[in-house]
Amino acid sequence: MKTEAIVFAGVAAFFLVTDVLYAVWSRDPAGTAALTVAFLMALLVSFFFAMNYRRKGLRPEDRREGVVRERAGPVAFFPPQSVWPVLTAAGVAVLALGVVYGLWLFLLGMGPLVAGVFGFVFQYAEPER
Repeated sequence: MKTEAIVFAGVAAFFLVTDVLYAVWSRDPAGTAALTVAFLMALLVSFFFAMNYRRKGLRPEDRREGVVRERAGPVAFFPPQSVWPVLTAAGVAVLALGVVYGLWLFLLGMGPLVAGVFGFVFQYAEPER
């Protein structure tokens, strides 16, 4: 993660220099704001990688003597069957159409979207007994 932190710090430094030069020469508030936001986002990603490196140290793929089996293990849990991805996708599609055609369709799309997200979140949650 150290390499990624350095790369994104370089990207952040580029956006900072570009932002300052753009602000001085153009006096355009919209472009200056966009470059400032780009600088802050790159800085945030760099900070995230630096903190992960500080907390966890080098990963096996960062070391020359690292082997694949050090990183092996279960990747994630993938549910075998679920209706929630389909419901969430339908809600997003109707919501996007609502942005084009009107508030009423947008609000109709919110129902399936919220239901699908809640279904994802609580799909394997078991009640306390």
